[in-house]
Amino acid sequence: MHDQDNSTIHSSPFPIQKILIIALPGLGDALMSTPMLALLRKERPEAEIHVLVMFPATRELFMTNPNLDHIHYFDFINANKFEGFLYLLHLRRMGFDVSINIYPENRREYNAFAYLLGAKKRIGMRYGHRNWANLNWLNTDLVTEDDSYHCVEENVRLLSALGIYPEIKEETLPNLQLHLLPEHLSFADEWLKEHPADFRIGFHAGTALFKNHIRRRWAPEKFAELAKRLKHELGASLFLFGGPDDLEPNEIIMRLAGDAITEVKTKSIMDSVALMQKMSLFVSNDSALMHIAGALDLPTVAIFGPTNETYVHPWKTKYEIVHTGIECRPCFYYSPKPLTCYRSSDEQFICMKDIEVSSVFESVKRLMQ
Repeated sequence: MHDQDNSTIHSSPFPIQKILIIALPGLGDALMSTPMLALLRKERPEAEIHVLVMFPATRELFMTNPNLDHIHYFDFINANKFEGFLYLLHLRRMGFDVSINIYPENRREYNAFAYLLGAKKRIGMRYGHRNWANLNWLNTDLVTEDDSYHCVEENVRLLSALGIYPEIKEETLPNLQLHLLPEHLSFADEWLKEHPADFRIGFHAGTALFKNHIRRRWAPEKFAELAKRLKHELGASLFLFGGPDDLEPNEIIMRLAGDAITEVKTKSIMDSVALMQKMSLFVSNDSALMHIAGALDLPTVAIFGPTNETYVHPWKTKYEIVHTGIECRPCFYYSPKPLTCYRSSDEQFICMKDIEVSSVFESVKRLMQ
């Protein structure tokens, strides 16, 4: 990535445009927009491509992305509304020609932001749920949501509003884009000198916390039991990843699994990514780190409850989905509504609770073959 002031301009069949990618959701959703960014850069090489983010980890992810010219970061969650409004006016003065709300951004705030940013062409998704209430009509160009597509494919479909029509097939679309720097790789090499192992399995027991998505977490007690089985029966070395939101499940796992697992602590998400790249296999809830594992082409066992694997299965890597097969799943769709279970109180979220350790263990064994 380079700053827009240092961009080199070449001849192009397209008029030079200033394009703003609005990528305000979390790390996993931002990562699933990177194939779209790669295609946009390829098809519009002279465009000045900016991205707007509000999470530090997302900013760090994009800092090494060669398809971006400039990153704009603002903490809309913790800043007051007036400060946020002034920041949007600051960006508006930059004169963007096009804005793109990445998928899924089905919240009225994101569409209001796009409107305030003032691009003449504002591209977004026409969602199947709460489209009108979430102000998607403030965008000028809408692409209709299709539940048969992965989130990566939905992001790529947004480019049709710019006359870009790649084949919407997983095997032909780009990989998720992760770009590690030499210092990240050196960190991982040094860290692993202190933790030598032949067969490494990474765990991620967390998820995002907003909108009740904590309900997508498999029980940490089961992760601990799985760690002990993988070590004692398969001879694997287990490494537990996670961030600030994952302290509680990680503490439980470390206490119950004992010396069967090593906790990974890093100062940055990209250092964690570099260590993940050294794993042989990854076991995760449906989370951002699951998508990072896919970006690293790690064989991945993904544990799914209410969410839909059609939307968010690990992209372009070898994987197995573990779920209960209960008739009411998947029930999740993209909406500002918190994740809710409509079963009786004693059966709440049994789609996650009923997943057995043996099922995940057998999936790991199959992926090892």
